[in-house]
Amino acid sequence: MAIQLALHERLELHEILTFKNLCLTKSTTMQGLVGCKELKAILQADVTDGKQHIKQLNTLLKDGSVSS
Repeated sequence: MAIQLALHERLELHEILTFKNLCLTKSTTMQGLVGCKELKAILQADVTDGKQHIKQLNTLLKDGSVSS
């Protein structure tokens, strides 16, 4: 199934992707700095989810074509 994305939708997806990458970097970095096991587990879950979201956003950007 082909997805038709308008230019503004692609730009929005790119902005979200940039934000998700920043969040992933922050969560990954913070994991090494916290001592609380519960907080570490929350950060690990965020890293796992973030990687999946980034993969999905990249797929949308790669497969979506720009409509005029």
